[in-house]
Amino acid sequence: MSTLTYKRLATIALVVAITLGCFSTTFAAGAFSTDPSAALGSVKITGSSYAELKQIDLLPDQSGKLAVFTIILHNEGNNELMIMDYWARLKSKSGNQFTARMLPQDKDKDRVAPGSSTDITFYAKVNESTNLQDLVIQLIKGDFSQANFERVLGEIAIPDAYSNTTAVGDSHRISVSGTDIKVTVSKLVSNKNEKYHVPTVYLTFENSGTQSVLIPTYLFSIRTAEGLLYPLEAKGLQDRSIRPKESKEVQLSGSIPISVSIEDWQLVITEKAADIKFNLPIGVFQLPAVSRQDDSYMGKEYSFADKSGVYSTQLNALYRLPWEDQDILTADLVLLNKGPESLPIPALFGYFLLDEAVKIDAKVVQTEKVIGLGVGDKVGFQLVGKIPYTLRFSKIKLVLQEKQDVSDAPLTDLLEFTSQSELQPVAFFNKYESYTLNDTGRKTEFKVISVGTYKGQTGDLFTAQIEATNKEKRYTNLPKLVAHFRADDGTVFPASIEEIKNKIGPSGKALLHVYATLPASYSKENMQLLIGEAVTEGLMTEGDKKADSYVKPAAFRLPEEKEEVKDKLTGVKLHPYTITINRIGTTIENSKLTLKFDYEITKDLLIEGNREGHKLVIVFEDSKGRKSFERAFETKDIEAVDTVSDVSTDTSKLKLGKHENSHISVTDAELIYKQEFLKQYSLSLYDEFQNQRKLLATQKADWFIYTD
Repeated sequence: MSTLTYKRLATIALVVAITLGCFSTTFAAGAFSTDPSAALGSVKITGSSYAELKQIDLLPDQSGKLAVFTIILHNEGNNELMIMDYWARLKSKSGNQFTARMLPQDKDKDRVAPGSSTDITFYAKVNESTNLQDLVIQLIKGDFSQANFERVLGEIAIPDAYSNTTAVGDSHRISVSGTDIKVTVSKLVSNKNEKYHVPTVYLTFENSGTQSVLIPTYLFSIRTAEGLLYPLEAKGLQDRSIRPKESKEVQLSGSIPISVSIEDWQLVITEKAADIKFNLPIGVFQLPAVSRQDDSYMGKEYSFADKSGVYSTQLNALYRLPWEDQDILTADLVLLNKGPESLPIPALFGYFLLDEAVKIDAKVVQTEKVIGLGVGDKVGFQLVGKIPYTLRFSKIKLVLQEKQDVSDAPLTDLLEFTSQSELQPVAFFNKYESYTLNDTGRKTEFKVISVGTYKGQTGDLFTAQIEATNKEKRYTNLPKLVAHFRADDGTVFPASIEEIKNKIGPSGKALLHVYATLPASYSKENMQLLIGEAVTEGLMTEGDKKADSYVKPAAFRLPEEKEEVKDKLTGVKLHPYTITINRIGTTIENSKLTLKFDYEITKDLLIEGNREGHKLVIVFEDSKGRKSFERAFETKDIEAVDTVSDVSTDTSKLKLGKHENSHISVTDAELIYKQEFLKQYSLSLYDEFQNQRKLLATQKADWFIYTD
């Protein structure tokens, strides 16, 4: 061989080695390779060895398109194959040729050992009008016997049926540091606002190998049917390590102009390459149709994503509740964090749409005392809107929205829930059954323990006593409630509640006094008590604020009223107190009648109560009507701290504990002349509230004789 010929061949080999381009070593670790059986064609390079086209991809580029393809050299002979003796050329079927360059990390590959394989990846810029099926790859070997010192070993044309896109439901295999990773798209969820689609792609990486690897820092984009690329942000990849047989789900979210069709979207995975001004393809996935909610949405989980991450949402109930001359529409939602890291509470908004025509603005109420969502945590939300109680509709849609932390940012539609007008019945609890409110920081158990009627001339004051138990592990204020009595025919009576102002200890109890005025003749049979958590201006009601709505309703069947009146003034229950009056006697001196008695008042120390506005009334009546009087005692004074009273004066306050020689005196100048006719009298104990009374006990006694 002449020196000139040798130099010419060496120059060609050097040019091939240099011009077969640049690529990052990261890409080598994550070089795209699909299932081993998916070769596109092969060319014999020796009697026992061959080159195989493994994969080819075509991506948009600033000045046209970028073709990237991988050739695998299989050496099944007994001698080494020198890689520098072989190269690839890319051309179109119409004859256009494109310069193919080797990835930088492949330039150090110089030979293929016997019985092994080596892959080499090339890239080339092609025309904008070029399609994959237009391309042909030639395999070339340096040959000194040829005039141009090269020989075409064969060529592989891209089949017309070839697609580099992984079909919906299929997996794509990539090699990361020699370990197979199976990549699968599980679903696509897309929300929208006035300007953008807000898609979320759920992508799973599964380590099929035997070694732990780090998932490379891939780039993710959605490619539309028009070929437009929109970047996606990955959530759940902070820890990129994936162990053998382990799966890692990643959520990819972004925004796409609302004018772009949502049909035929693809997910494109690429990787940044060092020293090259474009990204290299890892895989292309045909995305499934956008996940749609079915009619049985209640209790199912749906997901949405924002810049912070991916949230799961569950709609538990839709209610229509009474409120004065209106009705309340309320939706019970739960927000869950099923991702690998904590999430902030998003700024949620929403509205109801009735019959696709009437929009009802709703306030979003966070019912739990949390400021973030830890991994696996959840938080309750309520959407509350008001409508006329006479309004009828056949279809209701709930639209959940979010606003980003920018003042002029539009509201983004996250999820829609649609239902017919048959809303959920309120949770119902039978007599003496308990209802537990499970809101974090507000866990409370409620149970109706008794009812009572305070008689009046034109109306009765109907009451129910609710026992509330603090289920938290700290002292806490009880949740503020709204209450209604609901009759069997659907008639609703708004009720008031005597609030408990003190904090309740863990497992401590409080007695809530609920009351409403009913017509005197109104039947209380099958009456129910409806309660809910009070809301003021979109927040849970606290302090002295007045409620403007309520959420999380529960209904109780009321127990029968115990109308039996005790015939002794001992052990009289007036929750949380028990009252005993004994050693009752009377005396008449000059013109003064004195009622003398001992009494004891005890309190259930585990029950907090509020008896403000109540009075304990002692009524004295002669059996023949010759004398009667009464004395009222404020129940709020029972526990008040006072100075020691003068035992010589009338008892004006009843106090906790045991007390002797209490007395009440009245003046009656005529009574002394009636002594011989005074035989028997009765002493009655009433609970008075709102100027109406309920008889607790009555005891008969003889004049001038002390009872036991």
